[in-house]
Amino acid sequence: MRFLYAGLGLLCVAFAVVGVVLPLLPTVPFLLLAAFFFANSSERLHNWILAHNLFGPMIQDWNDNRAIRPGAKKAATVSIAAVFSLSFILGAPGHVLAIQSLVLSCVLIFIWTRPNG
Repeated sequence: MRFLYAGLGLLCVAFAVVGVVLPLLPTVPFLLLAAFFFANSSERLHNWILAHNLFGPMIQDWNDNRAIRPGAKKAATVSIAAVFSLSFILGAPGHVLAIQSLVLSCVLIFIWTRPNG
């Protein structure tokens, strides 16, 4: 199970890197997911991340009641808006913008329907 979490963490980091290089994916939600997956992949890493001032409380809230802190929700929303705006400004084709807006809307709905941590 730890290998699965480590693999999912690496996948989320890869998505975050793609989001930095290409305006297709938001980076902040994938970085938060990566931190969550890495925290569950190794007990030493789990303890280190839980001790972190930013990620620790977020992961603990998620583990306790599937909550997301309001600051993380706002950061994810800003990241998503920036990605979509950049795609629009760079002139992405209409079908790419449509798919991107659908996926990003689903991410936003998921984030904002979670309880506040």
